Amino acid sequence: MISKLLGIAGDLKPEAVKKDYSAILLDEERVEAGFKVIRDTFIFTDIRLIIVDIQGMTGRKKEYLSIPYSKITMLSVESAGHFDLEAELKIWVGSHSTPIEKKFNTKVDVYDVQRTLAWATSGNKR
Repeated sequence: MISKLLGIAGDLKPEAVKKDYSAILLDEERVEAGFKVIRDTFIFTDIRLIIVDIQGMTGRKKEYLSIPYSKITMLSVESAGHFDLEAELKIWVGSHSTPIEKKFNTKVDVYDVQRTLAWATSGNKR
């Protein structure tokens, strides 16, 4: 399991993530770790990364972006600075030249998310 190998539990319990997002998870899919990132959620399973993007003022509209680990080609982390209090993670998928960009406040360690993602995409799984 990703969380056990890296010693990272994330800030969400896998059992709660499985319950809350059961509609988008496969029956046999295992939730390894979950991170709440401002309004969005990163869900690491044994087969893919799911980014739940909360949209609009009320947050009722949600996009569920499913990314197989094998399609992630590059990662980038930009740390928070003195005046810029948000860190940023960029994920390049397939041959797209524009990355998926997510900002992190100080409540979530962007390095934990990046480390989990780097391990999941390294091919060392299973």
